[in-house]
Amino acid sequence: MEQVRLGIVGLGNMGTGHCKNLLKGEVPEIAVTAIADRQENRRTWARTHLPESVAVYEEGIDLMAADVCDAVLIAVPHYQHPELTIYGLEHGLHVLCEKPAGVYTRQVREMNEAAQKSDRVFAMMFNQRTNCIYRKMHQLVTGGELGAIKRVNWIVTDWYRTQSYYDSGSWRATWDGEGGGVLLNQCPHNMDLLQWICGMPDQVQAFCHNGKWHDIEVEDDVTAYMEYPGGATGVFVTTTADAPGTNRFEITLEMGKLVCEHDKLLLYKLSENERVFCKRAKGGFDVPECTVTEVPTDGINEQHMGVIKAFAGRILHGTPLIAEGVEGIHGLTLSNAMHLSSWLGRKVSIPFDEDLFLAELDKRRKASRKKEGTGVVFDTEGSY
Repeated sequence: MEQVRLGIVGLGNMGTGHCKNLLKGEVPEIAVTAIADRQENRRTWARTHLPESVAVYEEGIDLMAADVCDAVLIAVPHYQHPELTIYGLEHGLHVLCEKPAGVYTRQVREMNEAAQKSDRVFAMMFNQRTNCIYRKMHQLVTGGELGAIKRVNWIVTDWYRTQSYYDSGSWRATWDGEGGGVLLNQCPHNMDLLQWICGMPDQVQAFCHNGKWHDIEVEDDVTAYMEYPGGATGVFVTTTADAPGTNRFEITLEMGKLVCEHDKLLLYKLSENERVFCKRAKGGFDVPECTVTEVPTDGINEQHMGVIKAFAGRILHGTPLIAEGVEGIHGLTLSNAMHLSSWLGRKVSIPFDEDLFLAELDKRRKASRKKEGTGVVFDTEGSY
């Protein structure tokens, strides 16, 4: 096999963007051979803009059953991610799933079990793991040279979205259609990076404000406090309503501090371990010496096409993925814990009661309003 025949299930914002980029030949080892979408206007777009050789289907399961591809990219509303992934794996297809892995961890756990029984490649679209700065942060923190983490602070409010964005899809920003707001739509990247770089907290207290800044029923403003097993603490703040927004990720460790902002990574390096200095210093106001440098990186930031390239590489050559599909449950665990904490009005431990989470989610799904979407498809370039 010289090329992987890829079917794209879902031609919304993300699926359309992937389709356009792949048809430009950005990943030579991938050939788009089929698409599926339930919306007639998206199938019409496909027939008009894609080569005649690309088969068009209404249902993803019909595409996967048609023997027109070796792999599928799942880019549909979140609740459908696990069921379509499971169907694909059980029908002998490699699967690349858009974020998030699903809406609730119990559902994703079933997906992971199916993946472990399969010999097919299963990957998650965690494109921010390709970012050279986050890769360097992961290397520095997990490598241990800066000591243990003491504090994590991430304010990421540059996910600005208009009301028009939320009005574009009937499923979007509803409990029954999407299953959540900023935590489940924009922040799966941040949830994944938090646990990938810093590890998983074991306690979370969150405050999720539903429809605070937009006419939606899900959260668009979140502040969460986290406690880690080793004693570190963290704060995570996000919204889709700040203009201009901020994206500042700080990790304070025993040997200094990493600050990621404005596409740069700064290292505030202490001359010695702060814990040692604190105990031996004689002056009450003494401070360890500190040098500040910009951390060099390799400059590579391939984003979605990098994930897809690695997906093709694993299938064809056995090379590493950017993110294994079964890793999708970790970031979702963190966002589920934040939702559950806010719903219950108290601190939540990780792991949490998955049945309780689902019961609380189902309460909100039953009260979820039905709406008509405008059907507008936006260009996602530069939105991540």
